[in-house]
Amino acid sequence: MIDDGTGLMTIGELARTTGLPVRTIRYWSDEGALPPVTRSAGGYRLYDAASVARLELIRTLRELGLGLDPVRRVLAGETTVAQVAAAHVSALDAQISALRVTRAVLSTVARRGSTAEETTLMNKLARLSTAERRRIIDDFMAEVFEGIDTADPDIRTRLRFAAADLPDDPTPEQVDAWVELAELIQDPGFRATMRRMIEFNAADRGPDVPTGSSLWFVSRLVRLTGEALSEGVAPDSARAADILRVLIGDADPAVVRERLTAVSNVRLARYRELSAIVNGVEPPSAYEERFGWVVAALDARTGS
Repeated sequence: MIDDGTGLMTIGELARTTGLPVRTIRYWSDEGALPPVTRSAGGYRLYDAASVARLELIRTLRELGLGLDPVRRVLAGETTVAQVAAAHVSALDAQISALRVTRAVLSTVARRGSTAEETTLMNKLARLSTAERRRIIDDFMAEVFEGIDTADPDIRTRLRFAAADLPDDPTPEQVDAWVELAELIQDPGFRATMRRMIEFNAADRGPDVPTGSSLWFVSRLVRLTGEALSEGVAPDSARAADILRVLIGDADPAVVRERLTAVSNVRLARYRELSAIVNGVEPPSAYEERFGWVVAALDARTGS
């Protein structure tokens, strides 16, 4: 403190009082966040006790990550600390979201051993805007349902939900799943598989078939085959033939087998699994063993 009774301090004395480097204080002073109270006869900047309090506030806000411009506005009374903090929280949320995307992409690259081209594609997919992601989903839905007017409306609703968009605050796992899901639904081979399944559904529906009937069939299949498996019924037994009659009625076993094979496709199962992750729900059971039992029973009946 200058020994002249004024209680004013030089930058060096202010640095010793606050523990901040002289260089930092000088920079903040040069940027207008900490203007000197006055200057000495020799031109040195001088500060008072209020400057110490102002300096502590600057340090606190800077340590919280605020830039000098919002700090200056707070000090000038143009805004409040609370308002600046709220804006900074929003900015931090955006940064955290971006970092999650980056982490997810890098984790996927490391796990897959991706090439440079694959890495670029994954990064682009992960960073698509909400509108761009929805365009991918809309294009997928349009292609697989084009011209198929008799498919169960419930299938369209469920498929739309499954072709999920990312939530506003996705986890790295959800970003990772979205990247793989986006690759999958843009793959022509997968789209053809999905369309074939929907065509099968449409071919089975008459004009008076109620919505949700196809899902009711699957539910009944799961129940009946679950009971058969728990009772140890062999797929080539007479009891299995009775169960098939209850399940499929007079339908052609070869046609039913073809449809079940399409529904239990490995890539479709992966699609459902990825969709569950993106939607933040439990992955659905693939019921592989139960579908396999029905296929084996159908094979026994048709002699395949």
